[in-house]
Amino acid sequence: MTTSTAAGRPIGHHHPHPPARAVLDLGAVPTAPSCARAWTRQVLWEWRSADLSDTAELIVSELTTNAMLTSRREGRSFIRLTLNLDQGELAILVRDFCHSTPQPGNAGADDENGRGLFLVQAMSDRSGWYPTGDDTPGKVVWAVARPE
Repeated sequence: MTTSTAAGRPIGHHHPHPPARAVLDLGAVPTAPSCARAWTRQVLWEWRSADLSDTAELIVSELTTNAMLTSRREGRSFIRLTLNLDQGELAILVRDFCHSTPQPGNAGADDENGRGLFLVQAMSDRSGWYPTGDDTPGKVVWAVARPE
């Protein structure tokens, strides 16, 4: 079998799941979370990773809802959703343009809101956030999911 010195892998053989990346810019409007879920489902289907879809859609929904709400409060018009798939692990990143730090809500038993970040933490392998680092306002909130 011939090997390529540049790649270090046999020629003619492909990595079973090559790294993939997709980016979607969304308006900070109430329909953003449902659009983000549908887009995520389609992207994962195209990447032949539909087994991640249920978990990914829930995480995407929660993160884009939070980003949409905070962006609207700040008068910012859009958010960015990025999906990175590498070796079966899906990183979901949502960038908003708000200075506020993501804080889990203090939801009571009858509250309909305030549980999103708790759900993200429960459904993901790991999650967190970081400032954009490019001198623009905002942050990236992220979570990593794997097939069950």
